[in-house]
Amino acid sequence: MSEQHSGAQPARTALSAEDPREIGGYRLHARLGSGGMGVVYLAHTPGGRPIALKAVRRELASDPEFRRRFAQEVASTRRIHGLFTAQVIDSGVEDPTPWLATAYVSGPSLHEVVRRHGPLPTRTVLLLLAGIAEALQAIHGAGVVHRDLKPANVLLAQDGPRVIDFGIARAADAAALTGTGLRIGTAAFMAPEQALGHAATPATDVFALGTLAAYVACGIAPFGNGPESSALYRVVHEHPDLSRVPHELYGLVSWCLAKQPEDRPQPAEVIASVRAHPLVCGRPEFTDGWLPRPVRESSAAGATPPGPPLRRSRPPGPPPRHRARRAPPRPPPERASPERATPDRASRGRPSPGRTRVPEVPEPGPTDLHRHPSRQRRPSPGRAAARRAAGGGFRCSRPSS
Repeated sequence: MSEQHSGAQPARTALSAEDPREIGGYRLHARLGSGGMGVVYLAHTPGGRPIALKAVRRELASDPEFRRRFAQEVASTRRIHGLFTAQVIDSGVEDPTPWLATAYVSGPSLHEVVRRHGPLPTRTVLLLLAGIAEALQAIHGAGVVHRDLKPANVLLAQDGPRVIDFGIARAADAAALTGTGLRIGTAAFMAPEQALGHAATPATDVFALGTLAAYVACGIAPFGNGPESSALYRVVHEHPDLSRVPHELYGLVSWCLAKQPEDRPQPAEVIASVRAHPLVCGRPEFTDGWLPRPVRESSAAGATPPGPPLRRSRPPGPPPRHRARRAPPRPPPERASPERATPDRASRGRPSPGRTRVPEVPEPGPTDLHRHPSRQRRPSPGRAAARRAAGGGFRCSRPSS
């Protein structure tokens, strides 16, 4: 199964029109990858934790033998509790579309890291060997064989590697599927007995671990790429190309790549060899510097998965305007004496019927303080007499209605 649920941003794509929006009660938010077994989605638990949800393809879900084996493998994988594995959280083996939910790992896959940054330092490869070997101990201890251990199924978190998709490949080995052309596993990372169709054992995963280590150390798979048939032939009949593998790793990698399963080391022996290596000095710890700086920075840049969409209480738009606070009403001014009162201009018109209008006396302003009634301008007697002689009087400021 070649699905990956890397935390790197390029692996995450939006849901298409054909993708479901919910599986098993989990809301789907993005597509993380796809492969021979199905599609992997990014989802969230009701509490908001991200998970990787794998939905099986329809043609596999319609096969009764596949469903039986899938239920068995899911029951086995739920017993795996290794620190270097992605924990199985939930499953739906009886649903119309079988699915499996595992913990989301915030980090890119080994395949993506090597493709972007090239081969990794020798000490980093040694630490990867120890961490993945410990993951294999937990997987094999539960009676499960991974069968598809490859760079795309190992994710790099800040505190060490995480092995994903363990044991699920066995469910697709039903006899009804062998004639459909569906091959479970990756040819360049298969063990000889697996390529020949023999039973897979824990030693099969150790062979894949050696192939993975050689690929990470030199950037090229030891049995080459090319067509699948050519890679399978080289896996069975030819020796791996380890000419570019650093000499500090050559002995351990070649030990894992022995053709016969009984000649390969156990995962515990791989861990012991790493601890005894001079570059590790007995302390295979995944501290801040276990990854090269460019890899660490690129991993941290895409480490935060998107959260579930929040519900808005109101449609998006500008923030609401707050009403200005009204000033308290001013107390009415004291009524001035009749001899000093100034008539209001509005009171010169005709009053409204049924209501007597009382003129308002404004408060004196800074200019009104100097205007005493005795100082206000009066028309001169000569000008008033000339107007009366002409037959007119004082003009009204507004026409009479």
